[in-house]
Amino acid sequence: MTTPRTGGVDAVHASLSLGRAAVLPNPAPLTFVVTAATAHAVNRAKDRPADQPVALWTHHPHTTELVLRALELAPHAAESARRLLADERVTVLAPLRHDHTPPDWLAPATHDGWTLLFGARWSPLRPVLDEYPVLYVSSANRTGRPPAPTAAQARAMFPGHVPVLDPAALPGTTPDTPDSPPRAATTTLRLHPDGHLELHRSGAQDATHSGPTAYLRHLRATGRGGPDLTGQYA
Repeated sequence: MTTPRTGGVDAVHASLSLGRAAVLPNPAPLTFVVTAATAHAVNRAKDRPADQPVALWTHHPHTTELVLRALELAPHAAESARRLLADERVTVLAPLRHDHTPPDWLAPATHDGWTLLFGARWSPLRPVLDEYPVLYVSSANRTGRPPAPTAAQARAMFPGHVPVLDPAALPGTTPDTPDSPPRAATTTLRLHPDGHLELHRSGAQDATHSGPTAYLRHLRATGRGGPDLTGQYA
């Protein structure tokens, strides 16, 4: 029996509580994401191998603190990670400490000593998410297709048992307008122990800048980036 696809919060709670996936909106200019309390459920919804690494959604303050303790980052780099996740809403690749045992639930987001973190804590979604302190997340797309920018496109892409939350069901949201920037998956940054950054994968946040150097300079200017190591992009 499948969960009725109402597009409402109740359907999302029902799916997440049962260990299944749900598709949720993000603030502009980000696309929708697919999330679940297990990485397998995220991967099944995306029609890809069940053991493929996914990002951990650091939307919950307690979860975020536990993750930061497990990272091999200097204090200023840890603060950069916090701001990049919460304010810039990028995905961050960060190194794990060798002298610390990370929480077991971080393993599905970890590969070769680096963990993948997504941090958007969008106010309209907090009542939906805060009941689930550990969630895994990936772009809302099926294998080989672009991430869904709208609820209608997400519904057309995912099977009927995966509820899609329409942002119109959330207080405090406004619809996109013809002048809104195009939506895209989040930018991914690699954050090194000393705080310097590399652009790992281009996405929504860096799209309005002229290139990696310009985007990293923007992050430093806003207090979210590391030291000036952009010579590596020359």
